[in-house]
Amino acid sequence: MFRNQYDTDVTTWSPAGRLFQVEYAMEAVKQGSAAIGLRSATHIVLATVNKATSELSSHQKKIFKVDDHIGVAIAGLTADGRVLSRYLRNECINHSFVYESPLPISRLVVQLADKAQVCTQRSWKRPYGVGLLVAGLDETGAHLYYNCPSGNYFEYQAFAIGSRSQAAKTYLERRFDNFNKYSREELIKDGLFAIKETLQGEKLTSAICTVAIVGVGEPFHIINQQAIEQVIQSLDIVEDAQVEAAAAESASEEPSAAQEPAAPAPMDL
Repeated sequence: MFRNQYDTDVTTWSPAGRLFQVEYAMEAVKQGSAAIGLRSATHIVLATVNKATSELSSHQKKIFKVDDHIGVAIAGLTADGRVLSRYLRNECINHSFVYESPLPISRLVVQLADKAQVCTQRSWKRPYGVGLLVAGLDETGAHLYYNCPSGNYFEYQAFAIGSRSQAAKTYLERRFDNFNKYSREELIKDGLFAIKETLQGEKLTSAICTVAIVGVGEPFHIINQQAIEQVIQSLDIVEDAQVEAAAAESASEEPSAAQEPAAPAPMDL
């Protein structure tokens, strides 16, 4: 993307029917650390990559608790994500105070999308440069939504946003058919596998990822690092066993191929 005469104002349309400032905000989401969400019939898991800007600094927080039944993961500008998560938290508190019941996920997501859309239609504002994965559980079941800076929102079975998220999407697309039947532990394992796909060869450890879960009888919370490290170690053991099995299978095929009798020579006529 290059600067042009149509990107100085968020309300200026280009001749091609594009709003460049909105597209730039969506590009900011792609530049952020990866965030992944996936859901079964009873649980939703959020996972993010923790990347520090310097070896001397700590990482930015990417997962926020909104209410006992709702949490969000962000990719993009972390400051914008904090502001929006605080807005979501206030909406949940106000609804709970007035109606004495949890706020439905779909209504909260629409309110968030409306707030984002206003910033695409006011010349003195800028779009929020952050994408949010909203995970929640209400009377209608488990839900996972993606809220875009443009004001659009979509519900997903599983989704990934942020840098190198396409590798995670490919992994999730291969396996999402079985997600509804998954247990809590299986969902966490697949979330970590998807995160690993975004690292491009870098070793996955509990220090560079955060995982949170919400489900039936389980309020939203971030899983502690010790539990995540145990899951990662079990994944490494499974992968090592698969590699050894594949190596043994290929080794057993080579002698059998060598022992095959040679084809008889054609008879001279």
